[in-house]
Amino acid sequence: MRRILIIAPNWIGDAVMSQPLLAQLKAAHPNSQIDVLASTWVAPIYQACSEVDQVIKANLEHKKLQWTLRKQLAKQLQANHYQACFVLPNSLKSALIPWLANIPFRIGYQGELRFGLINFALPNPSKINRPPMVEHYLALASLLDEESVTGEVAQLSSNIPTLNVLEQAKQVILEKLHSSNINPQAIYVFCPGAEYGITKRWPAEHFAKLAQELTTDNVSNHIILLGSKGDYALAENICQHATDLSNIHNWCGNTSLDEAIALISMSRAVVSNDSGLMHIAAALKTPQVAIFGSSDPHHTPPLSHKAQVIWLNLPCSPCHKRECPLGHLKCLKDILPEQVFSTIKTLH
Repeated sequence: MRRILIIAPNWIGDAVMSQPLLAQLKAAHPNSQIDVLASTWVAPIYQACSEVDQVIKANLEHKKLQWTLRKQLAKQLQANHYQACFVLPNSLKSALIPWLANIPFRIGYQGELRFGLINFALPNPSKINRPPMVEHYLALASLLDEESVTGEVAQLSSNIPTLNVLEQAKQVILEKLHSSNINPQAIYVFCPGAEYGITKRWPAEHFAKLAQELTTDNVSNHIILLGSKGDYALAENICQHATDLSNIHNWCGNTSLDEAIALISMSRAVVSNDSGLMHIAAALKTPQVAIFGSSDPHHTPPLSHKAQVIWLNLPCSPCHKRECPLGHLKCLKDILPEQVFSTIKTLH
């Protein structure tokens, strides 16, 4: 294969977990060019993947057809003469572009009304029986060339996602830290957000108490709250619960994703919910504590030997609900700051 196209997933965590597929393809086809078509939101993940030659950014929006834009993209991609395309999302619209671009091998999982659009497909496992996402994506490699991705070649790649840090983004973060009088050697990053909803978010008052414990333990420690613009109010709530704000900084919405990657890579430890930033920390091999509530750490764990998962495994979890069906949210509230603090101390 000379040129391979990847249609990227829409979520940061899923994008991170697709990196081993890229490594697998590069190992099987070392002379191929691998390009990725990605939304502007997840594009920085693929810019941090060494296997990717070109990231093609597109203003594709969630749950919108954008027919004219998809036709334009297909015409642009057709000129690149891709031999194969991996369509990682399961939606109908995600399969339209490679079909319109006349890419011969269109590979993906059977999804909504995609017969013909995807011409090499695996059956889509149910949510109950779905394997971990890395394995879910890796399985698609066998459809391109079964002989070339088995045996010795397959062993060249890893099931553990790996990301690189862009030097330019690192310099931007170092300048921000300097201007805020923050020692880069004494940073703890908290990621309080989770797009799914409240059942994935550790309580703000718990984050605040943990921040106080870390800064009391060492007055030089600084806590940086990291996330999107949508997480800004959540981070402000944490600040309101804190008794001392001098070493707590709300950077939510104030960093690009490539800058967030750089910041996480410098951190002494990351504390996060089950979120995209959790997977970034794992891929950077940053020490981390990952807090799980309604979701299942067996399906989407942080894939790093430097990660510690805290999950209470209550009889009612994982429920995978956006709101607690029982109204108590004990799966998160009963994970106390003292437990997370003691876990952080084991990471160093």
